[in-house]
Amino acid sequence: QVQLVESGGGLVQAGGSLRVSCAASGLRFSSYAMGWFRQAPGKEREFVATISWSGGSTYYADSVKGRFTISRDNAKNTVYLQMNSLEPEDTAVYYCAASNVFSGARKTSDYNYWGQGTQVTVSS
Repeated sequence: QVQLVESGGGLVQAGGSLRVSCAASGLRFSSYAMGWFRQAPGKEREFVATISWSGGSTYYADSVKGRFTISRDNAKNTVYLQMNSLEPEDTAVYYCAASNVFSGARKTSDYNYWGQGTQVTVSS
């Protein structure tokens, strides 16, 4: 079955950096657009970034543009989210997701598969 497993979350001070990863199995990874979403306590899950199947196109939420970078390695079936200049407002559970329909998709309903999430906490 399809599995998306996130890793790399943790506690970091404001202004610091963190990279989270998502390893995929059970699907033809290079055929899927991949996305990152996040959910803070008491809030809805929100779009963070997405990357096309080839890695040639990327899209970001305005709140992270210029600070976060999404990338993928199709040989390793892995997608990454490099997060720089982290702010306390970035504290959330970060989820990766796979979409076989869209590139540039920003809605949770556009995605077919989800990981279990990894906690990122930014202290002030």
